[in-house]
Amino acid sequence: MRGSDGMQEGLFTLAKLDDFVPADHPLRAIHGVVNEALTGLNGLFNAICAETGRASIAPEKLLRAMLIQVFFSVRNERQLMEQVRYNLLFRWFIGSAALTMLDTVPGAHRKTVAADKGYDTRDFIAGCRKRGMTPHVASHTTRRGGSAVDGRTARHAGYAASHIVRKRIEEHFGWAKTVGRLRQTMYRGLQRVDQQRRVTRVLQTSSVEIDSQAFVNSARIA
Repeated sequence: MRGSDGMQEGLFTLAKLDDFVPADHPLRAIHGVVNEALTGLNGLFNAICAETGRASIAPEKLLRAMLIQVFFSVRNERQLMEQVRYNLLFRWFIGSAALTMLDTVPGAHRKTVAADKGYDTRDFIAGCRKRGMTPHVASHTTRRGGSAVDGRTARHAGYAASHIVRKRIEEHFGWAKTVGRLRQTMYRGLQRVDQQRRVTRVLQTSSVEIDSQAFVNSARIA
């Protein structure tokens, strides 16, 4: 029984993702070179990325994924995304881009970073705390081992507020896709699709202003 208990304890011991990658793995050397190269491109990425609109996948993460696809001869992007779900080596190489981005955030003041439950991992949470950032990451309570976000973070009102604010951008694009019918446009050609996008944006802005004014008026009546 003692031997069996020891085997189970070793089987379920929690470890960082980095611990699963051998120290002499060739991808570790490439990882360092890529980190250095991407750090030098931060200025370019900041210049080409729009300041408005939905936050997309970071360019650094996409470049890392493309490198994995080439190194391991993954046939297409769909297969790559499937393998990233369960391949620890791929997740280690690609996922570390998120923490690299946090290193570029200016200022020495205390910061928070909101993210979906896909980032609820112990290595990401620990990386945020190491950088002096409070991880307002959505709790992934159904994951084996539970959520890495503990009560010292989730108990504060700011944690809930971060997720409310983060959700607003999803509502913005959800409206454009459903009401504005941008999910499956009826038009062909870049110019016509762009015109539809512009009209949808104007209507959406007007709708938000009308809703806001209606709220103010109802508050005054009350």
